[in-house]
Amino acid sequence: MNRLMDTPGRLARRLLPRRRGAAAERLPAFAVPADAIAALPDPAVFRQTLLQLIAEAERRIVVVALYLQDDDGGREVLEALYAAKARQPALRITLYVDWHRARRGLIGQAHSEGNAGMYREFARRLGDGVEIRGVPVQGRELLGVLHLKGWVIDDAVLYTGASLNDVYLARHGRYRLDRYHLLRHRGLADALAGFVERQFAGNAAVPRLDTPTAPATRALLPAIRELHQSLQSASYAVPDETPPADGVAVTPLLGLGRNGNALNDTVLALLQEARERVILLTPYFNLPRPVRAAVGHALRRGCRIDIMVGDKTANDFYIPPGQPFTTIGLLPYLYENNLRRFARAHARQIASGQLNLWLWRDGGNSYHLKGLLVDDHAALLTGHNLNPRAWSLDLENGLLLRDPARRLHAMHEAEWAELRRHAERLADYRALESPRHYPPEVRRLLRRLSRVRLDRLVNWLL
Repeated sequence: MNRLMDTPGRLARRLLPRRRGAAAERLPAFAVPADAIAALPDPAVFRQTLLQLIAEAERRIVVVALYLQDDDGGREVLEALYAAKARQPALRITLYVDWHRARRGLIGQAHSEGNAGMYREFARRLGDGVEIRGVPVQGRELLGVLHLKGWVIDDAVLYTGASLNDVYLARHGRYRLDRYHLLRHRGLADALAGFVERQFAGNAAVPRLDTPTAPATRALLPAIRELHQSLQSASYAVPDETPPADGVAVTPLLGLGRNGNALNDTVLALLQEARERVILLTPYFNLPRPVRAAVGHALRRGCRIDIMVGDKTANDFYIPPGQPFTTIGLLPYLYENNLRRFARAHARQIASGQLNLWLWRDGGNSYHLKGLLVDDHAALLTGHNLNPRAWSLDLENGLLLRDPARRLHAMHEAEWAELRRHAERLADYRALESPRHYPPEVRRLLRRLSRVRLDRLVNWLL
């Protein structure tokens, strides 16, 4: 019986082995002028920039996102894409979204044909000039999704962890904050576009979603297995350019699975090589065991570490009091419990100011930031949530920026200062709400999960 009760914990430990990072400074890279890299300040500017780039496109638009949603924001982007095609008939426009996510409704809502219904409706009205394909990373959504980022528009790369809907695009008075970076470099754009062209275009596992009929997932399973195996060994085509003294080395990185994962290895390498300062951003405080260990080692080396997460009320799964509660609403409380345990274990470093835990909150808006800033000369732009699911299951990518001349230092500091404007530093773990004060349905579910130690497995899967 005890062995059965321990199963979730033992399973999680097997799925999250200890790893060693590969030295980040030895990775091949594109040499990108510092003035070709810019951080966009907020979702409104991100939306404006995206629509402007689409309107000005002449050769290609390649969008890879978890989803483009059937709402006003998603429709605005899709209309802009069709309008761009009408203006420039030679323009090639391709969207890749997660296959499973596109074919279902929102969690907790009634069954529907999902966003794919909107794609088909646009194609019926406006033609097939915008090609939309679904990418199944695994046969089931629970086992892995398409989480690649980086949109290529001609020779520009717009990199963000955001998807495309009302809240990410700051429509109707609410926003979900992410990070937004614009890099203008043809080689980098070619590498990102070339990767999806090689892996997805014409692949039997990646059918179109904008046609009247689409195959059932079951019929795709053999092709999905082949695609998954191919992606596990895939990488971006990156030269080994030496940037000038005032330039930036940019390396696109791919990650899928626990073994041979270049993105995971780089996350660990950055943490292991940090000597002075680390800023870590994650929307869901649920660090994989190797990352927690690397953070602990960095603290013991004397590094100052700032970790910013969203307050539980800024989590996209949070259900405000008075609204009908569903099980998915438990997640923000699980993440807050993780943060409480972490803060309690590192009380001494928090008290001394070596470790700073920041909670972001801005009214009814939500927080979706990810990434790392290390020692003022390295940054990781990524959609990787830095949680066990991203570490092992989802198809992820990122851009490593190495900046020995610190030409991007002012840009990073401005971004960090703006984030802290809506964040509060935790004095200690007692600053977080006590589980005794959680809503009754949350307390009941937490007791039920912890009784059989399933909270660990839930953390890993979600």
